[in-house]
Amino acid sequence: MPLLLSILMTCIVSAISTLRGVGFVPNFLHVWLSAWLISWLVAFPTLLLVLPVVRRATAALVRAS
Repeated sequence: MPLLLSILMTCIVSAISTLRGVGFVPNFLHVWLSAWLISWLVAFPTLLLVLPVVRRATAALVRAS
């Protein structure tokens, strides 16, 4: 799940950010893919590190309600 989630989220966010930053230029695909790769390389390990904390926080919120 973390792998697919990080791929999907970084793909969408980097595409929007790249489009807003440079516009739809002729080399948009290349610029976007390099931005996506960098963002995924940061997001995936980060997601693996914070996922246990998020699960515990979510469980605490669900128990509290």
